[in-house]
Amino acid sequence: MAGTLPVLDLALLELPDAEQSPYLAELRTTARDVGFFYLINHGINSQLLQNVQSITQAFFALPDEKKQQVSMIHSPHFRGYNRAGVEYTREQRDQREQFDIGAERAALALQVGDPAWKRLQGPNLWPDALPQLRPVIHAWQQAMTGVALRLLRAFARSLSLPSDAFDALYGTHPNEHVKLIRYPGQAANASQQGVGAHKDSGFLTFLLQDDQPGLQVEVTPDNWVDALPMPGAFVVNIGELLEIATNGYLRATVHRVVSPSAQQERVSIAFFLGAQLDAEVPIYQLPPQLAADARGPTSDPTNPLLREVGWNYLKGRLRSHRDVAARYYADALITVKS
Repeated sequence: MAGTLPVLDLALLELPDAEQSPYLAELRTTARDVGFFYLINHGINSQLLQNVQSITQAFFALPDEKKQQVSMIHSPHFRGYNRAGVEYTREQRDQREQFDIGAERAALALQVGDPAWKRLQGPNLWPDALPQLRPVIHAWQQAMTGVALRLLRAFARSLSLPSDAFDALYGTHPNEHVKLIRYPGQAANASQQGVGAHKDSGFLTFLLQDDQPGLQVEVTPDNWVDALPMPGAFVVNIGELLEIATNGYLRATVHRVVSPSAQQERVSIAFFLGAQLDAEVPIYQLPPQLAADARGPTSDPTNPLLREVGWNYLKGRLRSHRDVAARYYADALITVKS
């Protein structure tokens, strides 16, 4: 254990079939009982880790007017920059600034009557003042996709499913997402909500932390543990897609970030492995001994889980980014809330 979270080794999950069984069992039980773990021996070289951390720091160091040129309010695809206090979680403002990047694709040609989630696909916004950002982030996306798919296929094997069981959901145009995040220090009498308690909507989330603590995991109701920084490791958690797909055998875990103290800051980089927006999540047939422990996905009446990937993802975006929702999705707000 490190920082109270288990440590899993990706290399052990890919040993020959006769040797990987105990490690797959550990993956399965860790995901079910804790929902968060550190991943080591992931294969991402240290230079790329350093490059993405350095370029993230460089982006947040840009003058505000340069960052505002790529503000998310200019993107119906929820790409771009947000100042601290613009995003909401559970009706409270999150004290973090961030830059969101998705898969680089052209916007879809929309027809009357198309579902609103089709507007999510589209190009990213890139700051002219930092041309190095785009190639570094693209290299990061490519490398992280490879690691994430390796782990997703290990998850399938851990559930006694074929390795490629989730590949159809991932599809050829998955909704992958990178978020560069900076948590500014807060005075003791200010809001400490770096980001409020929430679950992630995709398959898997990978977080590269700096040396500042702040991430907390709800291991049991009202029992929070710190996911302390571990050099070279990713913090990994499962998202709602795996909870839905396993009928609640695996559970997406609630987590939050507490703001650093005044005069400090915390910078992290998140990679979210998503599914194809037009996919619908089936319930996978688990072995009887696992299926017996599947209690159905947890669905908050104020934040229901939706099997339609596009709607489930859009629902979260609309609630978090109210300015973008009002500008580009006013027609969809009633549909998503109902």
